[in-house]
Amino acid sequence: MSNFFELPAGFRAAGVHCGLKSDPNKLDLALFVSDAPAVSAGVFTLNKVVGAPVKVSRTRVGRVSSRGVVINSGNSNACTGERGIEDARWMTGLVAAGLRCEAEDVLVCSTGIIGHFLPRAVLEGGIPTVVAQLAPGPSAYEFAARAMMTTDTFQKQSVREAMLGGTAVRISGAAKGAAMIGPNMATMLAVVMTDASLDVETADRMLRVAVNQSFNCISVEGHTSTSDSVILLANGAAKHQRLTDSELATLQTMLNEVCTDLATSIIRDAEGADHFVVIDVTGLRTDAEAKTIAKAIADGPLVKTAVAGNDPNWGRIVSAAGYCGGDLREEDTSLVLNGVTIYESGVPTDFDETALSQSMRDADEVHIELKLTYGTGASRFWTSDLTAEYVRLNSEYTT
Repeated sequence: MSNFFELPAGFRAAGVHCGLKSDPNKLDLALFVSDAPAVSAGVFTLNKVVGAPVKVSRTRVGRVSSRGVVINSGNSNACTGERGIEDARWMTGLVAAGLRCEAEDVLVCSTGIIGHFLPRAVLEGGIPTVVAQLAPGPSAYEFAARAMMTTDTFQKQSVREAMLGGTAVRISGAAKGAAMIGPNMATMLAVVMTDASLDVETADRMLRVAVNQSFNCISVEGHTSTSDSVILLANGAAKHQRLTDSELATLQTMLNEVCTDLATSIIRDAEGADHFVVIDVTGLRTDAEAKTIAKAIADGPLVKTAVAGNDPNWGRIVSAAGYCGGDLREEDTSLVLNGVTIYESGVPTDFDETALSQSMRDADEVHIELKLTYGTGASRFWTSDLTAEYVRLNSEYTT
């Protein structure tokens, strides 16, 4: 067990196997709890088809009395109609009974196969068990992070700590995700906790800033899921003095970094991927314009398959930038791949294609830099290549 990842003060966690997954060695029920009432904020999928837990949780964030988040894996409780909503509420009610709080103070997330009803008999035994195993230590935190996983190959956790308001303040997060990952979030769940004291408005604003530059800047195949949720709980247990503007800025940076760690961990764990791809687009008129182009490159299947084949095919990258609606000209466009300029001011350069291909083959990280000349607008995106193994894994997902 790792002893590095610690929960913030006043938080406990647990993860158990309750039977949603057939393998008894795979945990499938997680719980994160604040011992005291906490401020909550949340950002959810933009898909019009959403899971029942999303419908329930997005009506409950923005409270000052939130107590926890219960997460099951192996069943997304999505496309399950009114029964799905009743099941999600029932889950929170059972957790609330164990915590002795109101059901509305418990948030819920589910991940797994779409279109199957939750087996209440299984959860009826599992939820009291996971409540009973709540603990503040790193092992409990890791078990909870593992219990969120579906096709993930490792648990995803991150922590930051700093002296703020005269005392140590910590932000800790856990996430899951490996596929159905697209901008505006996808099949990914994240719970971020802090012992800082925040009001509802500040928590919501800070979370949206962090999500916009982390979870909303990752893509595996551009498929936006039904279940994605990022939830922030702030319980004030650090009991710090009133934070100055400078200290709030430091807290925002900590939150950004935790969310970025979690988001990039999802890309590093992308199903079947051989390469982690960093895309930097600079020199646009606005950051939003740069992000549109970066997203187009990240989502381009021909770009992703070229990376999978270690093919420094500049045409696929430049054309993706050109078809996404951005206002650019070829002669103002340059492209650098793994530090090698392969397209400059609208003209391909004379580069060693064999050597560059070998550099892509030898490393698991590829860096794409698209440079324009119009201004200071910039965006960083993270994606993966698209391999035959990804196709195999997703073609066999339900069979």
